[in-house]
Amino acid sequence: MANVVVTGGCGFVGSHLVDSLVRRGDNVVVFDSQDRPGDQTGDEANVRYVTGDIRDADQLARVITPGVDTVYHLAALVGVDQYLKRPLDVIDVNFSGTRAVLDLAVRADAKVVFSSTSEVFGKNPDVPWTEDADRLLGSTTADRWSYATSKALSEHLTFAFMRQHGLNASIIRYFNLYGPRQRPAFLVSRSVHRALRGIAPVVYDQGRQTRSFTYVEDAIDATVTIGASTDSLGECFNVGSSDEVSIRAAVELVIELTGLDIDFDNTATRAHFGDAYQDLDRRVPDTTKMSTRLGWKSTVDLRDGITRFVDWARANPWWLEQPDSAPK
Repeated sequence: MANVVVTGGCGFVGSHLVDSLVRRGDNVVVFDSQDRPGDQTGDEANVRYVTGDIRDADQLARVITPGVDTVYHLAALVGVDQYLKRPLDVIDVNFSGTRAVLDLAVRADAKVVFSSTSEVFGKNPDVPWTEDADRLLGSTTADRWSYATSKALSEHLTFAFMRQHGLNASIIRYFNLYGPRQRPAFLVSRSVHRALRGIAPVVYDQGRQTRSFTYVEDAIDATVTIGASTDSLGECFNVGSSDEVSIRAAVELVIELTGLDIDFDNTATRAHFGDAYQDLDRRVPDTTKMSTRLGWKSTVDLRDGITRFVDWARANPWWLEQPDSAPK
């Protein structure tokens, strides 16, 4: 049994992590600015929810205290809709929040597992990306890169705390996660959400771009593995599936697995977002490091993952009632 804090523990990934840690028997404190998902249940004897702003060190100090073993820092603003509408908030929450977490973790002598993103690699065309691959981003005039930059700078901050203050920490770069509870603002979640409501999913720019989609349970297994391992200290790990799939193929699979007589809209283009958005042709991780050092690899393929997601969505009408929050 460990004493852990999960920031962003009411979000998509965080809520699944909390469920996993509670099942393991850990004492969990969740720090978040939002309510927990409609289908999340937990043993109230070993999970406590605290509402607060990740940027407020005084509020955060109520939960990151001496005696905490590990802080899983997942609180962030993420999604195209967020960085197109709220780029300043994206930068502030992601960077300032991380700084507050790291400061308090040093004082509490707690390990930090920081959730970063594949976005930090930007437009590097040399895939699959290893953890030390070069970063290639677009102009700072494009809000598209505010999220990637805020997460990359937070990685720099985490490494700096390790080196200057002796912080025990690990960094995870998630690759295109999907699954139950995800906001309908991302490719798979929005496509499932639309298809089950009889609305044609959208494929931008013909769907030629490719991604490596990772089911959330695989990501949680990797996160818990990293959090429990001393071999992960001081390291950054790619966490994702190695299967490269076109966006068009992923949406076609959603339509097939929902079993509905529906097509998809392939006339949409990202061009109407203007210069604030830039797309990526490919995004594929090299997960050799996770495999060789920690014995982890993705096990849920896209067909199985989408099947589970669709089954869950049908059983949770509260999620289908959420608004489609992808940018129009």
